[in-house]
Amino acid sequence: MSKQARKRSLSDREAKAITRSIRVSSRKLNEVAASIRGKKVDKALAELTFSRRRIAGTIKKTLESAIANAENNHDLDINQLIVAEAYVGKNLVMKRWTPRARGRVGRIEKHFSELTIIVREIEEAA
Repeated sequence: MSKQARKRSLSDREAKAITRSIRVSSRKLNEVAASIRGKKVDKALAELTFSRRRIAGTIKKTLESAIANAENNHDLDINQLIVAEAYVGKNLVMKRWTPRARGRVGRIEKHFSELTIIVREIEEAA
């Protein structure tokens, strides 16, 4: 008496990886994610490896996880994978306070984000 398996939300040629609670604003994360959308995974990994942005390492780990999911769980050829989608969502916001002039207080918001990367296997052009 086990639960029925959930129907897969992706097609048979796709795999995904999600990273949650990344300590960076979604706007900054989306700038780097936009740079790898639609590229082959080896080109995207190379770009993230040599990127000077702090968050590029986290995006690279998520992309490597999506590639591993594609290879191990769905038997996809990693040489034919492209980054089909890379999108960013908002997560929690930590509120902090700092003293300001005349006994007042200033609010500081520390934003968190989440990243979803979907890789897709493409057919070789004949």
